[in-house]
Amino acid sequence: MNVLSEKIIADVEAKEILEKKEKDSELKPQQKNSADVLKKFAKKDPADIKKLVEQLTAMGKLRDKQVIAIANFLPEDKDDLRAILHKESSNLTPEDADSIIKIVKDTI
Repeated sequence: MNVLSEKIIADVEAKEILEKKEKDSELKPQQKNSADVLKKFAKKDPADIKKLVEQLTAMGKLRDKQVIAIANFLPEDKDDLRAILHKESSNLTPEDADSIIKIVKDTI
């Protein structure tokens, strides 16, 4: 199998893809394990997560990887946000962090 392209996606989107694939054919063991984990943890509405990703991307302050990490973990406060982004160098101001938390709370 050749990789044609790569894209970072949220957990709920991966869950949807695996569920569709599972209906058409049997999943490989690694896919089955991933699907099982995602069924337990990726419980938010995919439409809400997509909207959240769009809004965070529109801010223009975050890289795709950061946006998806926020969408997957849904920080409730600045401490959560800081923990999610700790490995990523980020030039977020306190106001940016407040905006991100507000977007998450308003969307989810």
